[in-house]
Amino acid sequence: MSRLLAVFSVFSVVAVAVLYYAAVDTLNTLSPQGCRMSWMWPSYVLQSRFDRSWTPLARRYSLWLYREGNLENNELHGSPVLFIPGNAGSSHQVRSIASSAANQYFSGPYQVSPEFANKEYEALDFFAVEFNEDLSAFHGPTIDAQTAFTSRAVDYILSLYPPNKSIIVTGHSMGGIIATALLPNPNISAVITMSSPHTLPPVRFDRRIDHIYADNLKDLESDPTPILSLCGGATDLMIPSESCILPSSLKTNTSVYRRTVFTSALEGCWTGVGHLAMVWCHQVRWRIARAALEVAAVDSLDARAAALDRWLRDGHALPPVHIPSGLLELHLGEYDTVPPNQHLLVRDPVGTRSYLLPLPNPEEGVTSRFVLYASKGSIPPVGPQRPLPFRATVYICTASETVNCSALEPGTLKLIPSPVPGAPFPVPDEGTDESEGVVLYEADIPPGAYSHIAVKVDDGDRRGWIFGGFVDGASIVEDVRLANLLLSSVWLPVPNGVRTEIRLPGLPANALLVYRATPRYHPESSCSADAPLLPLLTHTSHPSETHYYPLAPTFPRRILLHSHASAPYIASEHPVGHKLTVHSSGECWVTEIELTLDWWGSIGRWGTRYWAAAVCWGVGIMGIVLWDVWGLVEGGAAIPDVRSSLEFFARRRLPWLVLSSYFVSLLPLRVGLWLGNGGTPAFAPLAMVLLPIAFGLVSIMWWLLLVLLWPLRLVLRRLARRREEVIARRPMATLLSMGLIFLVIFILVPWQVAFLGCWLIHFYTCAASLADLSLARSQYPSGAEAVPLVALSAASESADSPTSPGGPDDGERQSTASRLPLLQKEANAHLHFLLIMTWLLPLVAPVLAVWVRTLATAGFTTPFDGDHNFLYVAPFLVLVEALSGSDSGRYIRVLFEKKGRLSPRWCFAALAVVAFFLGPRTTYYVFETASAAIGWGVLARIGPLYWGWRSSLRRN
Repeated sequence: MSRLLAVFSVFSVVAVAVLYYAAVDTLNTLSPQGCRMSWMWPSYVLQSRFDRSWTPLARRYSLWLYREGNLENNELHGSPVLFIPGNAGSSHQVRSIASSAANQYFSGPYQVSPEFANKEYEALDFFAVEFNEDLSAFHGPTIDAQTAFTSRAVDYILSLYPPNKSIIVTGHSMGGIIATALLPNPNISAVITMSSPHTLPPVRFDRRIDHIYADNLKDLESDPTPILSLCGGATDLMIPSESCILPSSLKTNTSVYRRTVFTSALEGCWTGVGHLAMVWCHQVRWRIARAALEVAAVDSLDARAAALDRWLRDGHALPPVHIPSGLLELHLGEYDTVPPNQHLLVRDPVGTRSYLLPLPNPEEGVTSRFVLYASKGSIPPVGPQRPLPFRATVYICTASETVNCSALEPGTLKLIPSPVPGAPFPVPDEGTDESEGVVLYEADIPPGAYSHIAVKVDDGDRRGWIFGGFVDGASIVEDVRLANLLLSSVWLPVPNGVRTEIRLPGLPANALLVYRATPRYHPESSCSADAPLLPLLTHTSHPSETHYYPLAPTFPRRILLHSHASAPYIASEHPVGHKLTVHSSGECWVTEIELTLDWWGSIGRWGTRYWAAAVCWGVGIMGIVLWDVWGLVEGGAAIPDVRSSLEFFARRRLPWLVLSSYFVSLLPLRVGLWLGNGGTPAFAPLAMVLLPIAFGLVSIMWWLLLVLLWPLRLVLRRLARRREEVIARRPMATLLSMGLIFLVIFILVPWQVAFLGCWLIHFYTCAASLADLSLARSQYPSGAEAVPLVALSAASESADSPTSPGGPDDGERQSTASRLPLLQKEANAHLHFLLIMTWLLPLVAPVLAVWVRTLATAGFTTPFDGDHNFLYVAPFLVLVEALSGSDSGRYIRVLFEKKGRLSPRWCFAALAVVAFFLGPRTTYYVFETASAAIGWGVLARIGPLYWGWRSSLRRN
């Protein structure tokens, strides 16, 4: 390998290593996971009556009923819930959520918990489908098969219950896509998905998956069934969490319930959750189980939506349950008055007491917004799962001889975390306890003749605290742009107060960017654990996504702000804008926040979103390489070796492509094209980095192929391989064998398996060609060297002729010296085709994995719903067969040198355009275009010679 190609190879290896380690590091730095492990007593009951009489797929898949062994028997006793596992998932993943539902409903064996005993609740019967860990993410027909089986499973489950019974459907990962595909179904009461990629398929090698997503989008827009999507955030490295957000187009139809909740915002959870951990993370699973218990107890769509909103809240909307209202009349001695311009602080409240705070004077420049915090207690109806007894209620009052008050309706009422000083947040393997949290209450003061805010505290037992005061209702708006943060930082001032809101409307909120926030403290501030509320930063960039970060110096972890509001290949209504809110009781005063771009965190986000682009751009590079090779040969040059072709590309094409890629990235293309950034200037340099990486990967692949070919070449040379004579080849036998292969593809195996066979045959052909060349060189040491990218002389062209002037029947063997250019040309052509076929392998490998997995888990007699359209692979079959014989020189010469109206080189130019522009988002177009390009060369160039010449031989 030349020094130039070695440089690009090393660059790609280093770049891929950096992207990989930066991505893995996000698990610990960007959004660490704090989940408690769940425990259960699992028991699974096979539903043997759900057999082939219900669906033919019952011989491939199965249905199971979960039972908590120490609490339930095997009899059905409640409302059905169906769990659908995801890609390579198992029915046993239902155990965590099902166990939590049983332990919440039952206090002992067959004993209903007092919380549910006197209400319209029923126990839940959790069913789960078993897909034998099929790889559904890679294959549309597998999703279709699983959807058909699950649909019949729903029918079977409901047949076990009285009429008019409905079922709750939960799905993990791709199971959520199957759950959505079951709609419309009037018997499904609600759908809860976990880490499901609703807007963008994680693997886009099969166009039928896109069709499934398009059909699901129609159901999401119109079906009235409540759907809630739980997303794990940056901790989920298996799917980009921006694809977990339900499509923004659904907001046009407000009559249907659609919610997206990030676990970092989920009240009581407040942590990123990994893809697989989503089904067992205790802080998530018990809330899903409780929501299912509530949904099963009501009948109306509104009540079901309210149940989901109550138990899977992220605080972006007011709670769906009743907020206390009414009047309060206070007399002297029944309340305490807080001095003007001071905050309310009540530690360890006792009994019942009211507190009056005078409204600030308008001339003091303080707009009317009241903020109240209650630690571990409740501000009805919001509180921790296990709150302290005290309750706080807020009223707005007019003062005369008596104080007359009415309830003040909040604008914000939610639970926020209360990190423990000195401990990481979230605590690894523990997270947050159900009794932890601070209730945040915010309300704008309405205009009128009001004088005070009253806070009434009931049932204090000397635990907890209450803190509140007035804040400026206006946000601090800072004009911060990405350009300000690339090589420097920006300091954001933070006034000392109960609550400070800073808006950054011009800063991109994209999954490719991570920002680092560093607080600076007042020198006289006290950040001890005695402060009621140490500074807490709330970061919001999307209506469904919020992250919490403790700002006190006792928390050592870096504060990395990230977002999934917008991302490559996904249309977004929130491409820019961040909101930072600092909550504090004031003792630990954060005076400024330094904001800068975190390069390591940002790099960690690139690789997981552009791996498909790297593969497709590698195919595009090979398309340009073959376009150059065809042009050179048609212009009179010989076919160069692969190394020379790659060097020519690196010196002559790559610099211009890198430069032009920047300007293409600035075009306002739709999000499905190019790198999916819609012309955002900030992301234009990514293409300039990705192109050299892709080319380096092509060079590495070429080196690996040479290493793999080397031992086979030595073996074939030692065996002195002889090519079969042309006269021994029978066209009719070839036609019959090709027809038989097409029939096998049409009936039994996917065409992807046939492509792998083509690659293996051509790999052998390349090794044999190199062995012949090596053997010829050993017999003629001064033989031909690698053919450069220059035109050959007339003598060289004459030497390149495949036969002597006497023709094939004169019986004379070519001299070793005259055969060398021919063998070199054949080897070069073979290796060019091998390299591009190798780059096409990753585009078909997922379906090969699905096929092998299906045969291994479901049996060799199980029909495989693969792609049996042999036209996809037919051009490669004919090409490989034509190039595998001793007469391949003729086909190589006519393929590359024959003149025609439309040269195959332009088909490879089209392949490059498709690979660069369409491939990263719709990857399946790349192989289809490559097949069409090879097909045109086979039809226009090889076909006439193939059948005409062989037929003449047969007549002779």
